[in-house]
Amino acid sequence: MTKWLITYAGGAKTRWKLVEFGGLTGSESRGIVDILAIRKDHKLHPKGLKHGDCFEIVVIQTKGGSAPRPTDDDISRLIRVSKIYRAKAVVLAEWQRGEKLHIHRLVGRKWSSCLPSEIFG
Repeated sequence: MTKWLITYAGGAKTRWKLVEFGGLTGSESRGIVDILAIRKDHKLHPKGLKHGDCFEIVVIQTKGGSAPRPTDDDISRLIRVSKIYRAKAVVLAEWQRGEKLHIHRLVGRKWSSCLPSEIFG
């Protein structure tokens, strides 16, 4: 559900590529990031770089069913990872059966509901 929303609901001209980190048996892999969204950044950058040389990155954690929200320690880890890779945003995607997918952006240390187009547009 998260992948569909990012790919089709963002309305961006440059499409996001999604990288999932599955374990050997198809289950989730270890680590704080579940999905990495990446696309070429076509803005002009300094230091002799040209359009399309840089990337926009969004780190995503997904939660579904009865999975609890990220803990304070998880949030700290997400913030550290996002700083290392200079991520544009940290996103929590929550989905419950029979409900729509909810997207939240990490602002400071709190989750704030947002529209997918605000991040992936």
